[in-house]
Amino acid sequence: MSDGRLVIGNKRYSSWSLRGWLAVRLAKLDVEEVVVPLAGTGATSAVKDITPNGLVPYLEHRGATVWESLAIVEYCAEQAPGLWPAAPVPRALARSAAAEMHAGFSGLRQAMPFNIGREFPGQRRTPAALADIARIEAIWAPCLAISGGPFLFGTDFGAADIMFAPVVARFLTWQPELSAVAASYTQLVRQHPLMQRWYEEAALEPAAWLLEKYENPA
Repeated sequence: MSDGRLVIGNKRYSSWSLRGWLAVRLAKLDVEEVVVPLAGTGATSAVKDITPNGLVPYLEHRGATVWESLAIVEYCAEQAPGLWPAAPVPRALARSAAAEMHAGFSGLRQAMPFNIGREFPGQRRTPAALADIARIEAIWAPCLAISGGPFLFGTDFGAADIMFAPVVARFLTWQPELSAVAASYTQLVRQHPLMQRWYEEAALEPAAWLLEKYENPA
């Protein structure tokens, strides 16, 4: 019997679920995975029936109930402390970057929706999205330079990388122009075994789960 369950949206579209799923898998929590196809309106009734806030991801583990992706990352880091840098100074930087990602970048989110099954090169390069991309590159570059990479805070894929993983997926879908550093990091994250698994499992989802608004955005 598992120690709980992780409720996520379908992997093709649910960027927030990707974060929770990566954290749970990296922490090696023994939980059942429950996938709920999203309705595309922010009002998926099946999710509202399961989770406290009506959103995904949502984690139940050994009596703990955790919602919001950043809270799930923090909970998983308590089970696997290596997800955050050990030293206080880089840990503070990593947490600041993760929190900014969690709370911001609405221009990028709105212009370039998460759909890992399609590519729309060159589209939706709005001023707001480009400003967000520039800010993301300004976060990544010094983190990689200070840590020595290949991930944001060193040799291991950690909590900050988890929080930016949906951005990587958006970059791969919409293919905006990126600096050499950002492009290299994007490809590295995509090649991580857990990211490969997420993409592979997304490709196996039923065609009935596809949503027109994401498959053929205006």
